[in-house]
Amino acid sequence: MAVGKEIRGKIKSVENTKKITKAMEMVAASKMRKAQERMRAARPYADKIRNITANLSQANPEYRSPYMRAQGSAKAAGFVVVTTDKGLCGGLNTNVLRAITNKMRDLQSENVKVQAVAIGNKGFSFLNRVGVPVVSHATQLGDTPQLEKLIGPVKVMLDAFIEGKVDAVYLCYTKFINTMKQEPVVEQLLPLTTSRLEQTAAERQAGGWDYIYEPDAATVIDELLTRYIEALVYQAVAENMASEQSARMVAMKAATDNAGNLIGELKLVYNKTRQAAITKELSEIVSGAAAV
Repeated sequence: MAVGKEIRGKIKSVENTKKITKAMEMVAASKMRKAQERMRAARPYADKIRNITANLSQANPEYRSPYMRAQGSAKAAGFVVVTTDKGLCGGLNTNVLRAITNKMRDLQSENVKVQAVAIGNKGFSFLNRVGVPVVSHATQLGDTPQLEKLIGPVKVMLDAFIEGKVDAVYLCYTKFINTMKQEPVVEQLLPLTTSRLEQTAAERQAGGWDYIYEPDAATVIDELLTRYIEALVYQAVAENMASEQSARMVAMKAATDNAGNLIGELKLVYNKTRQAAITKELSEIVSGAAAV
């Protein structure tokens, strides 16, 4: 039964694959909980520094940071692209890279030059493949985002914006909605808009407007805005990592279920083949006995 042996080999192979995908699903579920806790823990810091920045920007109207300068006609744009280092997470990277491609195509149709900073190996490979200049990158971040690994690449784009080499910077990542839903986001990071620094009524009431600046207002506000932008990028990376583990868990569960269905179908084919072989042997025995 050469055919039966081949089917048994396929069944064994799919069973081994099912064990791997099941293990990966359990690992992703464990990492997902930690990534979600890390993402939620980063949100209060980002909200607080946004509130302080909004207070300072309104308390000193005579100074306007270069991060908040009015946007004219853009001639060059920068992208901070946040993706994963590894695959096997469904369409997570595909969706955000498609959104980035559409945005870049719109800008290039207006004769706007684009350049990018890649955070994550998948985005870095994609940008190199499509020919977008990558001025800096950070890969192999692991399961825990480290701010010191992100500051360098982000500072390259911030310096380019301050020097006027780019007129706008966009932050691209996958926003975590819930375990079953992750949403690709392409949002303007620089120049900072008033809507991003907008305060609620309670925040405005709680804020004070008397500040003493040391050494001076320009240095303090610029430094605080730099910290705020870094916090936004860190939050985007944390959201992307939570989305990655959620998408990987769902993808591996689907792969495990598909492997189980395939094993059932192969076993059915194997049993039918085996039954056909037995029936054929019995028919040959009965035919031989009748001939004698």
